[in-house]
Amino acid sequence: MAHPTTTFGPQEPSFSELFTPKLVTVLREGYRLEHLRADAIAGLTVAIVALPLSMAIAIASGASPAQGLYTAIIGGFLVSALGGSRFQIGGPAGAFIVLVAATVQAHGMDGLILATFISGLILAAIGFLRLGTYIKFIPYPVTVGFTAGIAVIIFASQIKELLGLTLASAEPGALLEKLPVLWNNLPTANPATIALSASTVVIIVALKRLRPRWPGLLIAVAATAAAAALLALPVSTIGSAFGGIPGSLPTPHLPQITIEKMMAVMPSAFAFALLGSIESLLSAVVADGMTGRRHRSNCELVGQGVANMGSALFGGFCVTGTIARTATNVRSGAHGPVAGMLHALFLLMFILFAAPLASFIPLASLAGVLAVVAWNMFEKQAFWTLLKASRGDAAVLLVTFLLTIFRDLTEAIIAGFALGSVLFIHRMSQTTAVHAHAPFVAEDEADATTGGRTTYDEAAASDPDIMIYRISGAFFFGAAASIGAVLDRISDRHRALIVDLEAVPFIDSTAANTIENLAHKAGRRGLTILLTGTTEALRAELFAQGIRPPMVQFETTIETALARLNLPGGADRLHSAPAVVSPH
Repeated sequence: MAHPTTTFGPQEPSFSELFTPKLVTVLREGYRLEHLRADAIAGLTVAIVALPLSMAIAIASGASPAQGLYTAIIGGFLVSALGGSRFQIGGPAGAFIVLVAATVQAHGMDGLILATFISGLILAAIGFLRLGTYIKFIPYPVTVGFTAGIAVIIFASQIKELLGLTLASAEPGALLEKLPVLWNNLPTANPATIALSASTVVIIVALKRLRPRWPGLLIAVAATAAAAALLALPVSTIGSAFGGIPGSLPTPHLPQITIEKMMAVMPSAFAFALLGSIESLLSAVVADGMTGRRHRSNCELVGQGVANMGSALFGGFCVTGTIARTATNVRSGAHGPVAGMLHALFLLMFILFAAPLASFIPLASLAGVLAVVAWNMFEKQAFWTLLKASRGDAAVLLVTFLLTIFRDLTEAIIAGFALGSVLFIHRMSQTTAVHAHAPFVAEDEADATTGGRTTYDEAAASDPDIMIYRISGAFFFGAAASIGAVLDRISDRHRALIVDLEAVPFIDSTAANTIENLAHKAGRRGLTILLTGTTEALRAELFAQGIRPPMVQFETTIETALARLNLPGGADRLHSAPAVVSPH
């Protein structure tokens, strides 16, 4: 007689399961005509957004607008086809402008393409070695700081094109050198250029408020391009500056490779891989939060790596997941990765059939697009919240922000991470305490001597509506990703979630941001979240991050939280005591 086999704990997934692209997963689920229709609409919507943005990012990076489109077409297709995120849209990203421009200046276009190809190899290796999980250990203030710093640099890089300045020599790259040169050349400003760039910004902002579903970027660029052509305005265009855009893709090739050249561009390649992994996984997390799905980070990095190698073969540059385009994809009703693949094909159709129209686009219009992108990249609310949250978080934020602007992005991330780690050690030292008579193994106690003993409720292990999750130990950036994933899974299956923080000595801004994201997701699903056992210090940190009622509710103990849910009508008549799980 055969006996059933009992398995304790989840089985370790196989290599093939971990690295199966989401495209394969979606096709296995059953892909129908209505899914293709939804993906086609989402892909077209994203392509309309990506068209002007890809060209603008390429020009700001020191590349040609055609290279921006090659990057979006080849890289975007491969990211969606091979990645571990269901909704990720890949392409050129504003975050890379600084690094790409510096690489072009130091090593030329061949050096940029070689560095992009090598970064693809590095990203694939990171994924196959399953190191993608460690990317999530970067503290929240570091990500906010370097993103804000990049936004400032992007805007500064567009001042010349926004105002139509004429410089006697090449524009300096460093901010402190750039600003005096721009200031001294203000008398050369072109009124027509200023009018076009300002009109672009006004149209984008106005449409976002009045008609948020309309493609504001494309409408603004098309309108200003038409105005410049009809009025014969004396402004620089893609045609006058770059000779237009070729009507086909280039033949795949790589520049001449030598050991000396590889060693010279290796620092740039590692910087591309580091920033690309951070950006792509952040974008995948945003998509997860919007949809309730979960990406596979290591598979995503392998897909990003192949996409970077493919982009380099066609003369493109760095590819990564893009938050704005990925969010647009989700909001447009995409069903799966086919939407991202179709977005790339729509961009290819533009090159094949409408490339001559790009020659009329003024550079001032694309500068206006990037000015709006820079404004949106600067997470103003998160920046000011972290400044007010604590001196430690403010220090990490400002160090990362200032080093990004005045030194180097890689240095900024390393310094921010190191300072965040020191801050964590300091906080841990403050939570250390000595307790009298605390044996390694707890001694037995009689029932009568245990204070606050409650009567056992036999429904405790069968209630499907409420879940309690007890967190013990420091809730900080190193644990935020894993705990956040568990909390997400619990919230998918229940109508109320109690998170007990009684055994948590401190919580940092990264962990607070995890709870905030969970609360926003819970609000969309009608889920009640109660936090129990919080000390005054924990509540101060949570309040500083904006986590307060009615976003979440606070109770003293688990018992009072359950009693609150037991009240008539409380949390949609949720009742009874639940099963309890703990990460330890």
